Amino acid sequence: MNQVDIQLLREIADLERTPQGAYNIRKNGQLESRSNSANITIESKSDKPGIDIHIAPGTKHESVHIPVIVTQTGLKDLVYNDFYIGEDCDVDIVAGCGIHNSGCETAEHDGIHTFYVGKNARVRYVEKHYGEGEGTGQRILNPQTVVYLEEGAFIQLDTTQIKGVDSTKRETKIVVGPHAEAVVNEKLLTHGSQTAESDMEIILDGEDASGRVISRSVAQDSSQQVFYPRMTGNAKCFGHVQCDSIIMGDAKISSIPAISANHVDAQLVHEAAIGRIAGDQITKLMTLGLTEEEAEERILNGFLH
Repeated sequence: MNQVDIQLLREIADLERTPQGAYNIRKNGQLESRSNSANITIESKSDKPGIDIHIAPGTKHESVHIPVIVTQTGLKDLVYNDFYIGEDCDVDIVAGCGIHNSGCETAEHDGIHTFYVGKNARVRYVEKHYGEGEGTGQRILNPQTVVYLEEGAFIQLDTTQIKGVDSTKRETKIVVGPHAEAVVNEKLLTHGSQTAESDMEIILDGEDASGRVISRSVAQDSSQQVFYPRMTGNAKCFGHVQCDSIIMGDAKISSIPAISANHVDAQLVHEAAIGRIAGDQITKLMTLGLTEEEAEERILNGFLH
């Protein structure tokens, strides 16, 4: 792997070297390297591009890395990844995609991920998106995530996109079974003329299911963002959707949360707020010796981290 590859892996998966345990690294639509562990098996699909990841029941405190990097201008990469997480697991899954586009054609990666999380299993899924390169070609990422949680299962999705992606459309659907829980932490920054859309549906389908969505975003310059978080309660359940955004320059943000109760004991809450950085926050930091630009950056970093 060259220096560009290493830089991309550092940005999207915090990798400085080959990861320990199970991993699958995909580059420009092809398998770059792979390793299995005693409890985690990764296999290539035979009918379409992508992989099947099988995590044995009872696997604890292990991780699997599946980053994707794209360095070829003009490439459109599509991949289907399915995760089968056995009962009573406790695992981390680190994904993400980095695009380095030095050419004039569009480079795009579309990842479709489906999770089948077994009874009482716990999963933390981390996905970072990042773009760079001096070329004029666009960098496009369109992730789709579908999750099915069995009884007592838990998943936490941490998704981050803070630099260099010209266009993204994220689609997320989570079906939460009885006594199961889904937590989604979404962080997004757009600038220039970038566009981003997040379409999210959380279905609380079992008794005492719970779901929580926390979305934080910053839109700068003339970028545009649209959020469609939806929470549906089909049983006795609890759901909370919170969307907070900072708008700057000539940016545009639309936040359209929706909650639907189909059971008398469904308790659902949504909150949405869009605003600019308060002037007194800037002033206070400037009295501590920061410039206006440094104060603004400090506030944005604190908001998104």
